[in-house]
Amino acid sequence: MSRIGDYLAAQCGNPHGVIGRIMTWTMNRANRNMYRGIVHELQLYENTQILNVGFGNGYLEKLIFQKGRCFITGIDISPDMVTKAAAVNQKYVDSGRMRFQLGDCCDLEFKDSAFDVVTTMNTIYFWSDTAKGMSEIYRVLKPGGVFLNAVISKEKLDKFFYTQNGFRKFTRHEYIELGKKAGFRRIKIRTLGDRRSLIISYTK
Repeated sequence: MSRIGDYLAAQCGNPHGVIGRIMTWTMNRANRNMYRGIVHELQLYENTQILNVGFGNGYLEKLIFQKGRCFITGIDISPDMVTKAAAVNQKYVDSGRMRFQLGDCCDLEFKDSAFDVVTTMNTIYFWSDTAKGMSEIYRVLKPGGVFLNAVISKEKLDKFFYTQNGFRKFTRHEYIELGKKAGFRRIKIRTLGDRRSLIISYTK
């Protein structure tokens, strides 16, 4: 069972191949409250610049565009997901308002103060260097910009067999401390309606 758990954990962190496509489809359905929570928090304008970290199959980007026009850049460590997300959102990519590329939040290629908003969902458990990832996100946000970090609570993650290895889990207090160390001036945690998911909002 541990081998299966380790394989599923690896697919959560870096989805690829047929199983990766199945995993991202499953996560889209299981995490609908988290998607809605992120979209609810967003205030969108024509020139809003959003960076989405770990976009999977590009489902969140589609939901954001249903709320309002903006510019979205997505980065993911999986080449398979870059291809899949671009195909799913081809019309938005063609319009110039959406792009998908390989990237790691612990080593962002973007200039300082490039984005109004950074979003991510269920990725922080897999970052190679959590403190550096938080600092990089802080760096690329504009003053007053917001980082929306949607996660499953540690209490719930601890109950899944496949999260015993390969996941770095954080308490609510630890999420706050990570934000403070990175320099964020205001941090808010909201529990979503399913009672298992959180959105941590960090304001620069």
